[in-house]
Amino acid sequence: MNSMILSYITFVYFFSFLFYLLMMVMGKETLGRAGTWITAIGIAAHTFAIALRWVESYRLGFGHAPFSNLYESLIFFSWTIILLYLIMEWRTKNRTPGVFVTPLAFLAMAYASFSPDIKSQIQPLVPALKSNWLITHVITCFFGYAAFGLSFGLSLMYMIKRLEKGNKGRSFIRFLPGKGILDELNYQMVVIGFLMLTLGIITGSVWAHSAWGSYWSWDPKETWSLITWLVYASVLHSRMVRGWRGKRIAVLSVIGFACVLFTYFGVNYLAGLHSYAKT
Repeated sequence: MNSMILSYITFVYFFSFLFYLLMMVMGKETLGRAGTWITAIGIAAHTFAIALRWVESYRLGFGHAPFSNLYESLIFFSWTIILLYLIMEWRTKNRTPGVFVTPLAFLAMAYASFSPDIKSQIQPLVPALKSNWLITHVITCFFGYAAFGLSFGLSLMYMIKRLEKGNKGRSFIRFLPGKGILDELNYQMVVIGFLMLTLGIITGSVWAHSAWGSYWSWDPKETWSLITWLVYASVLHSRMVRGWRGKRIAVLSVIGFACVLFTYFGVNYLAGLHSYAKT
Protein backbone atom coordinates (compact mmCIF):
# COMPACT_ATOMS: atom_id res chain seq x y z
CA MET A 1 0.00 0.00 0.00
CA ASN A 2 2.81 2.40 0.89
CA SER A 3 4.57 1.88 -2.44
CA MET A 4 1.27 2.38 -4.26
CA ILE A 5 0.69 5.74 -2.55
CA LEU A 6 4.21 6.84 -3.44
CA SER A 7 3.63 5.83 -7.08
CA TYR A 8 0.52 7.99 -7.23
CA ILE A 9 2.46 10.90 -5.73
CA THR A 10 4.91 10.69 -8.64
CA PHE A 11 2.05 11.50 -11.04
CA VAL A 12 0.73 14.20 -8.72
CA TYR A 13 4.04 16.07 -8.95
CA PHE A 14 4.03 15.65 -12.72
CA PHE A 15 0.60 17.30 -12.90
CA SER A 16 1.87 20.04 -10.58
CA PHE A 17 4.62 20.78 -13.10
CA LEU A 18 2.13 20.63 -15.98
CA PHE A 19 -0.23 23.19 -14.39
CA TYR A 20 2.63 25.53 -13.48
CA LEU A 21 3.91 25.28 -17.06
CA LEU A 22 0.47 25.99 -18.52
CA MET A 23 0.19 28.99 -16.21
CA MET A 24 3.39 30.46 -17.68
CA VAL A 25 2.57 29.64 -21.31
CA MET A 26 -1.08 30.75 -21.20
CA GLY A 27 -0.69 33.50 -18.60
CA LYS A 28 -3.63 32.30 -16.51
CA GLU A 29 -3.21 32.63 -12.74
CA THR A 30 -6.04 30.14 -12.18
CA LEU A 31 -3.84 27.37 -13.56
CA GLY A 32 -1.07 28.41 -11.17
CA ARG A 33 -3.42 28.22 -8.20
CA ALA A 34 -4.46 24.75 -9.34
CA GLY A 35 -0.79 23.79 -9.49
CA THR A 36 -0.28 25.01 -5.93
CA TRP A 37 -3.26 23.03 -4.65
CA ILE A 38 -2.10 19.89 -6.46
CA THR A 39 1.40 20.32 -5.01
CA ALA A 40 -0.03 20.83 -1.49
CA ILE A 41 -2.17 17.70 -1.83
CA GLY A 42 0.90 15.84 -3.08
CA ILE A 43 3.09 16.76 -0.12
CA ALA A 44 0.27 15.95 2.32
CA ALA A 45 -0.02 12.45 0.84
CA HIS A 46 3.77 12.25 0.66
CA THR A 47 4.08 13.05 4.38
CA PHE A 48 1.45 10.45 5.20
CA ALA A 49 3.29 7.81 3.13
CA ILE A 50 6.63 8.50 4.86
CA ALA A 51 4.97 8.36 8.29
CA LEU A 52 3.16 5.15 7.31
CA ARG A 53 6.42 3.54 6.21
CA TRP A 54 8.07 4.59 9.49
CA VAL A 55 5.24 3.07 11.54
CA GLU A 56 5.29 -0.06 9.39
CA SER A 57 9.00 -0.55 10.14
CA TYR A 58 8.18 -0.77 13.84
CA ARG A 59 5.36 -3.21 13.15
CA LEU A 60 7.85 -5.44 11.31
CA GLY A 61 10.25 -5.25 14.25
CA PHE A 62 12.92 -3.16 12.49
CA GLY A 63 11.98 0.20 14.01
CA HIS A 64 13.98 2.76 12.06
CA ALA A 65 13.45 6.02 10.16
CA PRO A 66 12.76 5.49 6.44
CA PHE A 67 16.11 6.90 5.28
CA SER A 68 18.17 3.72 5.10
CA ASN A 69 18.73 3.13 1.37
CA LEU A 70 18.69 4.86 -2.02
CA TYR A 71 14.96 4.24 -2.54
CA GLU A 72 13.97 5.78 0.79
CA SER A 73 16.43 8.66 0.43
CA LEU A 74 14.97 9.56 -2.98
CA ILE A 75 11.50 9.66 -1.44
CA PHE A 76 12.73 11.95 1.32
CA PHE A 77 14.76 14.11 -1.09
CA SER A 78 11.64 14.72 -3.16
CA TRP A 79 9.67 15.62 -0.02
CA THR A 80 12.25 18.17 1.13
CA ILE A 81 12.33 19.83 -2.31
CA ILE A 82 8.56 20.26 -2.38
CA LEU A 83 8.44 21.50 1.22
CA LEU A 84 11.10 24.17 0.63
CA TYR A 85 9.48 25.15 -2.65
CA LEU A 86 6.04 25.67 -1.09
CA ILE A 87 7.60 27.79 1.66
CA MET A 88 9.36 29.88 -0.99
CA GLU A 89 6.17 30.21 -3.04
CA TRP A 90 4.20 31.31 0.02
CA ARG A 91 6.89 33.82 0.92
CA THR A 92 7.40 35.32 -2.55
CA LYS A 93 3.80 35.00 -3.82
CA ASN A 94 5.23 33.86 -7.15
CA ARG A 95 4.46 30.47 -8.69
CA THR A 96 6.78 30.48 -11.70
CA PRO A 97 9.65 28.69 -9.87
CA GLY A 98 7.33 25.67 -9.72
CA VAL A 99 8.03 25.07 -13.43
CA PHE A 100 11.71 24.56 -12.64
CA VAL A 101 11.53 22.93 -9.20
CA THR A 102 8.67 20.40 -9.31
CA PRO A 103 10.39 18.41 -12.11
CA LEU A 104 13.23 17.68 -9.67
CA ALA A 105 10.78 16.12 -7.22
CA PHE A 106 8.98 14.25 -10.00
CA LEU A 107 12.24 12.86 -11.43
CA ALA A 108 13.44 11.76 -7.97
CA MET A 109 10.17 9.94 -7.34
CA ALA A 110 10.17 8.44 -10.84
CA TYR A 111 13.74 7.20 -10.40
CA ALA A 112 12.79 5.64 -7.07
CA SER A 113 9.87 3.85 -8.73
CA PHE A 114 12.35 1.93 -10.93
CA SER A 115 13.90 0.30 -7.84
CA PRO A 116 13.40 -3.48 -7.74
CA ASP A 117 10.62 -4.61 -5.39
CA ILE A 118 13.14 -6.04 -2.91
CA LYS A 119 14.81 -2.64 -2.57
CA SER A 120 11.54 -0.77 -2.06
CA GLN A 121 10.56 -3.09 0.77
CA ILE A 122 11.30 -2.17 4.38
CA GLN A 123 14.47 -3.94 5.48
CA PRO A 124 16.52 -4.10 8.69
CA LEU A 125 19.38 -1.63 9.03
CA VAL A 126 22.92 -2.67 8.23
CA PRO A 127 25.18 -2.40 11.34
CA ALA A 128 26.78 0.90 10.26
CA LEU A 129 23.37 2.60 10.13
CA LYS A 130 22.24 1.55 13.60
CA SER A 131 22.82 4.89 15.25
CA ASN A 132 20.83 7.77 16.68
CA TRP A 133 22.82 10.00 14.31
CA LEU A 134 20.97 8.56 11.29
CA ILE A 135 18.01 10.94 11.44
CA THR A 136 20.05 14.07 12.20
CA HIS A 137 22.65 13.38 9.51
CA VAL A 138 20.17 12.50 6.77
CA ILE A 139 17.78 15.38 7.50
CA THR A 140 20.51 18.02 7.51
CA CYS A 141 22.15 16.69 4.35
CA PHE A 142 18.95 16.38 2.38
CA PHE A 143 17.57 19.75 3.36
CA GLY A 144 20.90 21.09 2.13
CA TYR A 145 20.54 19.16 -1.14
CA ALA A 146 16.96 20.41 -1.52
CA ALA A 147 18.03 24.04 -1.02
CA PHE A 148 20.73 23.54 -3.65
CA GLY A 149 18.06 22.05 -5.94
CA LEU A 150 15.99 25.23 -5.58
CA SER A 151 19.13 27.27 -6.19
CA PHE A 152 19.66 25.31 -9.40
CA GLY A 153 16.12 26.03 -10.55
CA LEU A 154 16.46 29.74 -9.73
CA SER A 155 19.78 29.86 -11.59
CA LEU A 156 18.13 28.46 -14.72
CA MET A 157 15.38 31.05 -14.33
CA TYR A 158 17.97 33.82 -14.10
CA MET A 159 19.72 32.66 -17.27
CA ILE A 160 16.40 32.49 -19.13
CA LYS A 161 15.40 35.92 -17.83
CA ARG A 162 18.57 37.36 -19.38
CA LEU A 163 17.16 36.39 -22.79
CA GLU A 164 14.18 38.70 -22.34
CA LYS A 165 15.77 41.92 -23.67
CA GLY A 166 14.29 42.29 -27.17
CA ASN A 167 11.29 40.05 -26.41
CA LYS A 168 10.14 42.00 -23.38
CA GLY A 169 6.42 41.64 -22.83
CA ARG A 170 5.96 39.22 -25.76
CA SER A 171 6.82 35.82 -24.28
CA PHE A 172 6.34 33.67 -21.20
CA ILE A 173 9.66 35.04 -19.88
CA ARG A 174 7.82 38.15 -18.76
CA PHE A 175 6.15 36.12 -16.00
CA LEU A 176 9.50 35.32 -14.37
CA PRO A 177 10.53 37.50 -11.40
CA GLY A 178 13.09 40.23 -12.05
CA LYS A 179 16.77 39.32 -12.28
CA GLY A 180 17.52 41.09 -8.99
CA ILE A 181 14.87 39.06 -7.16
CA LEU A 182 16.07 35.79 -8.69
CA ASP A 183 19.66 36.58 -7.78
CA GLU A 184 18.71 37.34 -4.18
CA LEU A 185 16.56 34.21 -3.84
CA ASN A 186 19.38 32.14 -5.31
CA TYR A 187 21.80 33.55 -2.75
CA GLN A 188 19.38 32.81 0.10
CA MET A 189 18.95 29.19 -1.03
CA VAL A 190 22.73 28.75 -1.28
CA VAL A 191 23.15 30.10 2.27
CA ILE A 192 20.50 27.71 3.61
CA GLY A 193 21.95 24.77 1.70
CA PHE A 194 25.50 25.58 2.76
CA LEU A 195 24.58 25.77 6.46
CA MET A 196 22.61 22.52 6.30
CA LEU A 197 25.36 20.70 4.39
CA THR A 198 27.90 21.93 6.93
CA LEU A 199 25.79 20.47 9.72
CA GLY A 200 25.42 17.28 7.69
CA ILE A 201 29.17 16.91 7.31
CA ILE A 202 29.74 17.57 11.02
CA THR A 203 27.08 15.08 12.15
CA GLY A 204 28.39 12.58 9.61
CA SER A 205 31.93 12.92 10.98
CA VAL A 206 30.76 12.30 14.53
CA TRP A 207 28.72 9.33 13.34
CA ALA A 208 31.70 7.97 11.38
CA HIS A 209 33.89 8.13 14.49
CA SER A 210 31.39 6.08 16.48
CA ALA A 211 30.82 3.59 13.63
CA TRP A 212 34.29 3.23 12.11
CA GLY A 213 36.62 4.81 14.67
CA SER A 214 37.64 7.73 12.46
CA TYR A 215 36.15 11.19 11.89
CA TRP A 216 37.33 11.29 8.28
CA SER A 217 38.42 8.45 6.00
CA TRP A 218 38.58 10.12 2.57
CA ASP A 219 35.82 7.80 1.45
CA PRO A 220 34.46 8.82 -2.03
CA LYS A 221 31.21 10.04 -0.46
CA GLU A 222 33.08 12.11 2.12
CA THR A 223 35.50 13.47 -0.47
CA TRP A 224 32.78 14.58 -2.87
CA SER A 225 30.73 16.04 -0.02
CA LEU A 226 33.79 18.16 0.78
CA ILE A 227 34.19 19.13 -2.89
CA THR A 228 30.52 20.17 -3.00
CA TRP A 229 30.95 22.15 0.22
CA LEU A 230 33.99 23.94 -1.25
CA VAL A 231 32.14 24.82 -4.45
CA TYR A 232 29.29 26.45 -2.54
CA ALA A 233 31.77 28.07 -0.16
CA SER A 234 33.31 29.67 -3.26
CA VAL A 235 29.84 30.88 -4.30
CA LEU A 236 29.38 32.65 -0.96
CA HIS A 237 32.96 33.96 -0.95
CA SER A 238 32.59 35.31 -4.49
CA ARG A 239 29.42 37.17 -3.58
CA MET A 240 30.37 38.54 -0.17
CA VAL A 241 34.05 39.31 -0.79
CA ARG A 242 34.42 39.80 -4.54
CA GLY A 243 30.93 41.20 -5.08
CA TRP A 244 29.92 38.73 -7.79
CA ARG A 245 26.25 38.68 -8.70
CA GLY A 246 23.94 37.55 -11.44
CA LYS A 247 25.28 35.29 -14.18
CA ARG A 248 28.53 34.32 -12.43
CA ILE A 249 26.72 33.19 -9.29
CA ALA A 250 24.10 31.36 -11.38
CA VAL A 251 26.81 29.45 -13.27
CA LEU A 252 28.61 28.51 -10.05
CA SER A 253 25.30 27.33 -8.57
CA VAL A 254 24.66 25.07 -11.56
CA ILE A 255 28.18 23.61 -11.20
CA GLY A 256 27.55 23.13 -7.49
CA PHE A 257 24.32 21.21 -8.12
CA ALA A 258 26.14 18.98 -10.61
CA CYS A 259 28.52 18.16 -7.73
CA VAL A 260 25.51 17.46 -5.49
CA LEU A 261 24.13 14.97 -8.02
CA PHE A 262 27.46 13.20 -8.34
CA THR A 263 27.85 13.11 -4.55
CA TYR A 264 24.34 11.65 -4.26
CA PHE A 265 24.32 9.19 -7.17
CA GLY A 266 27.75 8.81 -8.73
CA VAL A 267 29.84 7.83 -5.73
CA ASN A 268 27.34 5.13 -4.71
CA TYR A 269 28.91 2.99 -7.42
CA LEU A 270 32.45 3.49 -6.19
CA ALA A 271 33.96 1.19 -3.59
CA GLY A 272 33.94 2.78 -0.15
CA LEU A 273 32.43 2.86 3.30
CA HIS A 274 29.23 4.34 1.90
CA SER A 275 28.76 1.68 -0.78
CA TYR A 276 25.76 0.34 1.17
CA ALA A 277 23.82 3.42 0.01
CA LYS A 278 23.11 1.84 -3.36
CA THR A 279 21.30 -1.05 -1.72
